[in-house]
Amino acid sequence: MTDLPPPAPQETTRFPCPNCGADYRFAPKQAKLVCDHCGHEEATEQGDRDAAIAELDFKAALAEQLPAAEMVETRASSCPNCAAHVVFEGDTHATECPFCATPVVVDTGTHRQIKPRAVLPFQLAERTAHDAMNTWLGKLWFAPNGLADYARKGRKMNGVYVPYWTYDADTKSRYQGERGTVYYVTETVMRDGKPEQRQVQKIRWRPAAGRVKRWFDDVLVLASRALPKRYTDALQPWDLSKLEPYSPEFLAGFQAEGYSVELQDGYDEARAHMDAVIRRDVAFDIGGDRQRIHHISTAVNDVTFKHILLPVWMAAYKYRGKTYRFVVNGQTGRVQGERPYSAIKIAIAVTLGLLAAAAIGYIIAQNQ
Repeated sequence: MTDLPPPAPQETTRFPCPNCGADYRFAPKQAKLVCDHCGHEEATEQGDRDAAIAELDFKAALAEQLPAAEMVETRASSCPNCAAHVVFEGDTHATECPFCATPVVVDTGTHRQIKPRAVLPFQLAERTAHDAMNTWLGKLWFAPNGLADYARKGRKMNGVYVPYWTYDADTKSRYQGERGTVYYVTETVMRDGKPEQRQVQKIRWRPAAGRVKRWFDDVLVLASRALPKRYTDALQPWDLSKLEPYSPEFLAGFQAEGYSVELQDGYDEARAHMDAVIRRDVAFDIGGDRQRIHHISTAVNDVTFKHILLPVWMAAYKYRGKTYRFVVNGQTGRVQGERPYSAIKIAIAVTLGLLAAAAIGYIIAQNQ
């Protein structure tokens, strides 16, 4: 088991300290830019929070009619290993993927992307996130012994701002279905040659139709293909009321991934979530003991969106040639990740279980 090498420093957003010229980093505890070399601190600019939550028009974006100020030209490449959208800054032409440490070389030309509208600053320091990961690792059953060593001696975690889309929409739905009412009847059956009564459940179905409406606010969709979605989804909830207007200062000392899930694809995923919620609303509106839904027709209006960056601490290591990754919510400390299993520990546990079962069987047999 080995640690993966840390990502190349060229990927980190840098701000020079005016006192000594060393790099600032954004310190989550102080919520300030801090110079580790001379100790100088500088407050981040306080933006208009309303601007952070302001939405952009979805149809205008699809028609490429967003204001020029909302777009940015980037130099980026997709990681050949994990598909992360690696953004290159300055004159950098090669680096390592911040998610899996695979070497990545910049493509020729530039890519036009929608700017981040808001950022959720890191609120947990690296040490706190590392402690949370160590606690999580310590609770894993049947993990290789090397995991404990990694938890105790592993290198620092990597702070990455991960791209997300949020979608708002106003929906109005018409439906047709049936409302079921449960009732019971008494039937007489023969058992062992004798008549016996029993209660039998029946359902009386009646037509049902109506309308439901719902306003969806900030339906969150991961805009990265670099991390397993089942883990990033499990990092929720995020308190999006803490979003700040996007400023590069929040990225000082951290890394940020460009989005690799396009706006339309993200909306398709958000729409699937909306449809599931609407279906539950329809079932509730039908009422009764059981529901059948035959048809739902939904009109979706006033669709808006934001491109936001959310904070994630990450660590990765290799075990028997496979990379395993851990992610920690940089706001709440919630941990998710991949893990290997120790075949030896599982075999020992199975053997002990069989021995215990055999011993219990022997004792029972002796007492009969």
